[in-house]
Amino acid sequence: MKKLKNFIIMKMRFALFLLLVLCTTNLWSQKKATANIPMIGDEAPSFTAETTNGALNFPGDYGRKWKILFSHPRDFTPVCSSEIITLSHMQDEFDKLNVKVVVISTDTLQKHFMWKKALEELSYKDKAPVSINFPLVDDNRLTISKAYGMLHMPVSTTKDVRGVFIINPENKISAIYFYPMNIGRNMEEIKRTVIALQTAGSGKDQYLIPANWQLGDDVMVPHFPYTEKELKANPDIKNSYYNVGSFMWFKKM
Repeated sequence: MKKLKNFIIMKMRFALFLLLVLCTTNLWSQKKATANIPMIGDEAPSFTAETTNGALNFPGDYGRKWKILFSHPRDFTPVCSSEIITLSHMQDEFDKLNVKVVVISTDTLQKHFMWKKALEELSYKDKAPVSINFPLVDDNRLTISKAYGMLHMPVSTTKDVRGVFIINPENKISAIYFYPMNIGRNMEEIKRTVIALQTAGSGKDQYLIPANWQLGDDVMVPHFPYTEKELKANPDIKNSYYNVGSFMWFKKM
C-alpha cells in the first residue's frame, strides 16, 4: 500500500513538472512570436489587407518607390490623432521624395473609416482640415503586426507600439524606429532619415551621413577620397573635400 501511494505521488509530481514545462514553452513561444522584428537589410514582409483606400498588396503595389510603414496603438486616441493629422499635412513633402505612406493598427476597417472622417474635419495647430490620402490598414487579426514585430508583449498583446519601417525601392528595410505608446513620433526626423538615406545612396559610391545632418550639409566619405593618380589628373579635386582629424573626411555639397 505504501509503495502504491509513493508511486501515485511520484506520478503527480511528474505530471506537474510536465505541465510547468509546457506552460513555460508556450509562454516563450508566444513571446517569440510577438517580438519577431525584421532587421535592417531584410526583405520587407509582404501582406495583403483591406484599407481605407481599398485592397493593398504591400509592398508590391508601390513598385520601386520608397515606403514608410507606420503602426499606431488605437484609433480615436489623442497621440495617434495628432500623428495622423501631422502626416496628412506632410503628404506633398513625402510625395516629392517618392515616398508612399501606409498606416496600420489592430482596429477594424469600419473604425478606420470613422476615425478618418473625424480627423478630416479637424483644425490642428492653426492648420485647416486636410484630406487623408494614405491608406489606414485593417489589421484586427494581428497578422501584419506580428510579421513586423509591432506587438511588444510587456506592453500589450493586442495593441501596436509606435513602429516605423522605412523601406527602400528594392523592398529592403533601411531604417527602423520604435516609440512607446505615450510618445508621439517626430515626423520631421523621419522625413530627414529618408532624405539622408536617399542622399547616402548605396554601393561603392555610398556617402556617410554625420550627426545632426540636414539637407544641404556636407557628407562624409568612408575612406581617403582620392588617389595620387586622380589628384595629378585633376588637381582641383582636393577642393571638393576636407578632413577633420585623420579619420573623418568630408565631401562639400
